[in-house]
Amino acid sequence: MRVCVIGAGAAGMTASVFLAREGADVILVEKNEKFGKKLYITGKGRCNLTNDCELADLFQNVVRGEKFLRSSLYGFTPQNTMSFFEDLGLKLVVERGNRVFPFSQKSSDVIKALQIEIENLGVDVKLGTEVKQIKKTDDGFCVVTAWENIKCDKVVVATGGMSYPSTGSTGDGYAFAKSFGLKIVEPRQALAPIIVKQNVSALQGISLKNVNLCANDENGKEIASEFGEMLFTNRGLSGPIALTISSYINRKQNVVLSLDLKPALDENALDRRVLRDFDERKNQDIKNVTRALLPERLNAYVLKCAGIAESKKVNEITKEERAKLVKTIKNLRFDVQSLAPFTEAIVTSGGVDLKCLKPTCECKDVEGLYFVGETIDIDALTGGFNLQLAFATAVCAARDIIKKSAQSAQK
Repeated sequence: MRVCVIGAGAAGMTASVFLAREGADVILVEKNEKFGKKLYITGKGRCNLTNDCELADLFQNVVRGEKFLRSSLYGFTPQNTMSFFEDLGLKLVVERGNRVFPFSQKSSDVIKALQIEIENLGVDVKLGTEVKQIKKTDDGFCVVTAWENIKCDKVVVATGGMSYPSTGSTGDGYAFAKSFGLKIVEPRQALAPIIVKQNVSALQGISLKNVNLCANDENGKEIASEFGEMLFTNRGLSGPIALTISSYINRKQNVVLSLDLKPALDENALDRRVLRDFDERKNQDIKNVTRALLPERLNAYVLKCAGIAESKKVNEITKEERAKLVKTIKNLRFDVQSLAPFTEAIVTSGGVDLKCLKPTCECKDVEGLYFVGETIDIDALTGGFNLQLAFATAVCAARDIIKKSAQSAQK
């Protein structure tokens, strides 16, 4: 059984290991000059491998593809991922939120562990080799590169999505899929900063904790809501809760964001707090009083949104103005313009339509052709979940190839 794996990222390297361990003749083709270029930068260079959680929790963090992924994830759990790497000699550590990292805190050690195993298993590695085309032949496939034609029985496409294109993720797998008539769900940025229509450049760098960000569609229906930490950029919103929200709105139009700066207080409680502050400092400028509630630059922005001059004395503030201030603090609105480009997106949402694939990641209409990892229309939230999807789909495909090879040999 000769298998060509295209892409030496997380999914491609893992598929190669599992195939070679079962005796398959594996050719691993990678257009970059080294293994795992994108894996190297994940987790800010620390590589959040997986999440040591129960499967029920894992599925709650899958944004798209939950039903499709059940076979893959039940067959290769986060705990299986941890055991796999520990068996490769990689010491792991579990941090806050069950996030799993290499003990060394170096993504290069993850790549090195996989690379050593690939070399030990005798995988034929072809670095700096770009695949131009995949052709179906009477007895399998022909993978066309700039240097040679590789004949094989099966092909596993693990070329990734389009996020961080400088690492080689430029959507190559989509072209291969289209050449076989497979439908592509339009690739979109996921886990990306959100760009808003309002001018928030004055807020750049402000970090907020314990705030709530809610996304609503054009009809006011809630799409998603997240509580936690957030960061303003020169064009919009970033940080954990904004990145999470981005994955739920990337296929929506006319999205409105509502930022609750004081979610621990309802409007009545916040109004009482503001009124108390006003009573204690009646003769001061309002900007000096509300500064106790908000960071200075955000304070100025909120007052402007509420239509109140910063220099206005507290004793001149009307009941209606106070109510507008409270509502603005509880519902600071932003209109979404777009998401940041793929150069800033952590993962890709979209890809090969899952309706074209079996749960084993094999094409329904092209026997022996598999698509795994970020190439297909699956994505999850931050916390090691996306890499877990890559590992699990790669292992699922590899096992299916080995199983079918064994069945064929028995005939």
